[in-house]
Amino acid sequence: MLTIVWDVDDVLNDLMAQWFLHGWLPSHPDCLLTYRDLTGNPPHAALGVDRSEYLSSLDAFHKTDRGANLTPSAEVLGWLSREGHRFRHIALTARPLETAPHVAHWVFRHFGAWIRCFGVVPSRTGCDIPSYDTKKAEFLAWLGRGDILIDDSPENIRHAQAIGLKALMPRQPWNQSGLTMHDLLENLTRMADSL
Repeated sequence: MLTIVWDVDDVLNDLMAQWFLHGWLPSHPDCLLTYRDLTGNPPHAALGVDRSEYLSSLDAFHKTDRGANLTPSAEVLGWLSREGHRFRHIALTARPLETAPHVAHWVFRHFGAWIRCFGVVPSRTGCDIPSYDTKKAEFLAWLGRGDILIDDSPENIRHAQAIGLKALMPRQPWNQSGLTMHDLLENLTRMADSL
């Protein structure tokens, strides 16, 4: 049985779209960009601000009710209901450590029937906590589990492939993937069929 490692934000949910619509635009009414214009992740260059301003806005959004209660991807949930039993599942996120308990709760509340393992690679660390891994691939190499990484970051995809994982990247404005989520999930089904 293959093990799928799922990125959380912008794979199992639509964090960036929700942040942009409900976090960024209301406080920046002069912004003329659309979500599709966010061609970098982080998108601070497209927004014309420094990285710290973007991160402050995202961090504030994480603490809102909307940010803490994102709607899970109906497409992924539907696929898991039909095909999820054919795989093992891990969630792996890169977020500030202080948001990890909330996102872990979110993952298990919505995806806990399938996802039984949760990992976090802190996206920003202070000097008072140990730094074990700085990249998802480092975490996965240490864990020694996982066959397929699903992630929206081209960098995470490249690193996962470098350590021998298959990697699938759903289309987002900041990546060049040709895979819709539907296509990606169909690929997973074919992988299970080929075993």
